[in-house]
Amino acid sequence: MNTLRNKVQLIGRLGQEPEIVTFKDGNKMAKFSMATDDSYKDKEGNKVERAYWHNIIIKGGLVKVVENYINKGQEIAVEGKLTNRTYNTESGEKRYVTEILVSELLMLGSNS
Repeated sequence: MNTLRNKVQLIGRLGQEPEIVTFKDGNKMAKFSMATDDSYKDKEGNKVERAYWHNIIIKGGLVKVVENYINKGQEIAVEGKLTNRTYNTESGEKRYVTEILVSELLMLGSNS
């Protein structure tokens, strides 16, 4: 049951081309934003659509898949866990970031 404590599954589309970061030790990381859609009916019965944006981080062997096959607009499914980090801007402001660290990725469709 411990594996269910921090688990996220999303289906959505890439909002940008993946950024590939190569570290000094040769390891790579891919990062991109992903949009998931939701809709509901308001009080008047009108359909309201909304997109939610998520910061996606991919490490390890899946980076090669992202490099070779994943592009902006493509529909994918990801599974992973939520992570949080903080950093300070150049002006000294503290910023908080929530990201999804992906452990599994599935390509669902072609680019829109």
